[in-house]
Amino acid sequence: MPRAGLRTDDVVAIAATMVDEIGFHELTMGVLAQRLGVRPPSLYKHVASLADLRHRIATAAMTELGDAIRDALQAKAGHDALHALFTAVRAYVRAHPGRYTATVDTELTGPDDPLLAASARVLDSIGAVLRGYGISDQDRDHAIRAMRCLIHGFASLAAADAFHWDADIEISFDWMIAFADRGLRGARGES
Repeated sequence: MPRAGLRTDDVVAIAATMVDEIGFHELTMGVLAQRLGVRPPSLYKHVASLADLRHRIATAAMTELGDAIRDALQAKAGHDALHALFTAVRAYVRAHPGRYTATVDTELTGPDDPLLAASARVLDSIGAVLRGYGISDQDRDHAIRAMRCLIHGFASLAAADAFHWDADIEISFDWMIAFADRGLRGARGES
């Protein structure tokens, strides 16, 4: 019997908080049940499986990330928009490392997958930044991948405290954004 008042949204929200604490891949139904004060079989009243729970966490996280990016990009273009995009993603990864891992480690289940819709919102926001640089539709996918690689790599390494040399990480972050800005302007023939 599920705990009185426990709803599916509660289970997912608590599991999302847990993955930020313990890591996405450390989440088990047993660990979650213990946190909720229920027996593991009770969780199956709310989610079909651990994979279902992880997928729901990924969808919620991608939705949160999309909202953060959307809010950061308001009334910005060019370098300012690029800086806002990278800063929003970096802040999300720092604040929610387990949830962010869910967004890159969860497979889509098909064309009606809510994770696909949430992901499309994020990609559309990145695409809007790129349109501000005049990136052609033909090059859009390549540019999105390049920008994702830059910010994913930097944010993930920073969150893991993997930069162990003397250079100031904030200067490196700004340098990376300026580097990306020059590359995007160069992609359309500007210098």
